[in-house]
Amino acid sequence: MPKHALRISGFIGFLAVLLGAFGAHLLKSRISAELLTVFQTGVHYHLAHAIALLAVVLSGQPLRRVFTLWIVGISIFSGTLYLYAITGQKFFAMITPLGGLCLMAGWLSLVFQSKDTERNAD
Repeated sequence: MPKHALRISGFIGFLAVLLGAFGAHLLKSRISAELLTVFQTGVHYHLAHAIALLAVVLSGQPLRRVFTLWIVGISIFSGTLYLYAITGQKFFAMITPLGGLCLMAGWLSLVFQSKDTERNAD
Protein backbone atom coordinates (compact mmCIF):
# COMPACT_ATOMS: atom_id res chain seq x y z
CA MET A 1 0.00 0.00 0.00
CA PRO A 2 1.14 3.57 -0.56
CA LYS A 3 2.98 4.97 2.43
CA HIS A 4 0.35 7.62 3.10
CA ALA A 5 -2.70 5.55 2.13
CA LEU A 6 -4.59 6.29 5.35
CA ARG A 7 -4.13 10.04 4.89
CA ILE A 8 -5.16 9.80 1.24
CA SER A 9 -8.29 7.85 2.22
CA GLY A 10 -9.15 10.43 4.86
CA PHE A 11 -8.68 13.30 2.43
CA ILE A 12 -10.84 11.60 -0.22
CA GLY A 13 -13.57 11.11 2.39
CA PHE A 14 -13.26 14.74 3.52
CA LEU A 15 -13.67 15.91 -0.08
CA ALA A 16 -16.79 13.78 -0.50
CA VAL A 17 -18.44 15.35 2.54
CA LEU A 18 -17.30 18.85 1.56
CA LEU A 19 -18.64 18.48 -1.98
CA GLY A 20 -21.88 16.98 -0.67
CA ALA A 21 -22.39 20.03 1.52
CA PHE A 22 -21.44 22.32 -1.36
CA GLY A 23 -24.08 20.70 -3.55
CA ALA A 24 -26.76 20.70 -0.88
CA HIS A 25 -26.25 24.27 0.27
CA LEU A 26 -24.70 26.29 -2.54
CA LEU A 27 -25.68 24.57 -5.77
CA LYS A 28 -29.27 23.74 -4.88
CA SER A 29 -30.59 27.14 -5.92
CA ARG A 30 -28.13 27.68 -8.78
CA ILE A 31 -28.52 24.61 -11.02
CA SER A 32 -31.46 22.58 -12.30
CA ALA A 33 -32.88 19.68 -10.31
CA GLU A 34 -31.60 17.32 -13.00
CA LEU A 35 -28.03 18.60 -12.73
CA LEU A 36 -28.25 18.58 -8.94
CA THR A 37 -29.13 14.88 -9.15
CA VAL A 38 -26.05 14.36 -11.35
CA PHE A 39 -23.92 16.14 -8.76
CA GLN A 40 -25.43 14.04 -5.95
CA THR A 41 -24.66 10.86 -7.90
CA GLY A 42 -21.03 11.95 -8.01
CA VAL A 43 -21.05 12.55 -4.25
CA HIS A 44 -22.71 9.18 -3.61
CA TYR A 45 -20.09 7.18 -5.51
CA HIS A 46 -17.30 9.37 -4.14
CA LEU A 47 -18.28 8.78 -0.52
CA ALA A 48 -19.01 5.06 -1.00
CA HIS A 49 -15.58 4.51 -2.52
CA ALA A 50 -13.87 6.69 0.10
CA ILE A 51 -15.23 4.26 2.71
CA ALA A 52 -14.11 1.31 0.59
CA LEU A 53 -10.63 2.85 0.31
CA LEU A 54 -10.45 3.13 4.09
CA ALA A 55 -11.48 -0.52 4.46
CA VAL A 56 -8.74 -1.59 2.04
CA VAL A 57 -6.14 0.42 3.94
CA LEU A 58 -7.27 -0.92 7.32
CA SER A 59 -7.31 -4.51 6.02
CA GLY A 60 -3.52 -4.47 6.01
CA GLN A 61 -3.52 -6.44 2.75
CA PRO A 62 -1.22 -5.40 -0.11
CA LEU A 63 -4.02 -4.17 -2.37
CA ARG A 64 -2.23 -1.33 -4.15
CA ARG A 65 -3.91 -2.04 -7.52
CA VAL A 66 -7.37 -1.83 -5.95
CA PHE A 67 -6.46 1.39 -4.15
CA THR A 68 -5.07 2.97 -7.32
CA LEU A 69 -8.02 1.95 -9.50
CA TRP A 70 -10.48 3.40 -7.00
CA ILE A 71 -8.57 6.68 -6.70
CA VAL A 72 -8.51 7.03 -10.49
CA GLY A 73 -12.14 5.92 -10.71
CA ILE A 74 -13.34 8.42 -8.10
CA SER A 75 -11.39 11.20 -9.79
CA ILE A 76 -12.76 10.49 -13.25
CA PHE A 77 -16.29 9.27 -12.42
CA SER A 78 -17.22 11.73 -9.70
CA GLY A 79 -14.99 14.50 -11.00
CA THR A 80 -16.61 14.54 -14.43
CA LEU A 81 -20.09 14.40 -12.89
CA TYR A 82 -19.22 17.41 -10.73
CA LEU A 83 -17.89 19.30 -13.74
CA TYR A 84 -20.91 18.41 -15.86
CA ALA A 85 -23.34 19.48 -13.14
CA ILE A 86 -21.58 22.80 -12.55
CA THR A 87 -20.86 23.72 -16.18
CA GLY A 88 -23.67 21.93 -18.03
CA GLN A 89 -21.09 20.80 -20.62
CA LYS A 90 -22.10 17.31 -21.77
CA PHE A 91 -18.52 16.64 -22.85
CA PHE A 92 -17.69 15.84 -19.22
CA ALA A 93 -20.54 13.31 -18.97
CA MET A 94 -19.09 11.49 -21.97
CA ILE A 95 -15.89 10.79 -20.00
CA THR A 96 -17.70 9.56 -16.87
CA PRO A 97 -17.99 5.89 -17.98
CA LEU A 98 -14.19 5.60 -18.01
CA GLY A 99 -14.24 6.34 -14.30
CA GLY A 100 -17.00 3.79 -13.81
CA LEU A 101 -14.85 1.19 -15.55
CA CYS A 102 -11.99 1.97 -13.18
CA LEU A 103 -14.29 1.59 -10.18
CA MET A 104 -15.55 -1.76 -11.46
CA ALA A 105 -12.02 -2.89 -12.28
CA GLY A 106 -11.03 -2.04 -8.72
CA TRP A 107 -13.80 -4.26 -7.34
CA LEU A 108 -12.81 -7.14 -9.65
CA SER A 109 -9.19 -6.62 -8.75
CA LEU A 110 -10.18 -6.89 -5.08
CA VAL A 111 -11.79 -10.26 -5.81
CA PHE A 112 -8.79 -11.65 -7.66
CA GLN A 113 -6.04 -10.07 -5.55
CA SER A 114 -7.71 -11.35 -2.40
CA LYS A 115 -7.75 -14.85 -3.90
CA ASP A 116 -4.05 -14.59 -4.71
CA THR A 117 -3.29 -13.36 -1.20
CA GLU A 118 -5.20 -16.30 0.32
CA ARG A 119 -3.38 -18.77 -1.94
CA ASN A 120 0.02 -17.37 -0.95
CA ALA A 121 -0.87 -17.58 2.75
CA ASP A 122 -1.63 -21.31 2.51
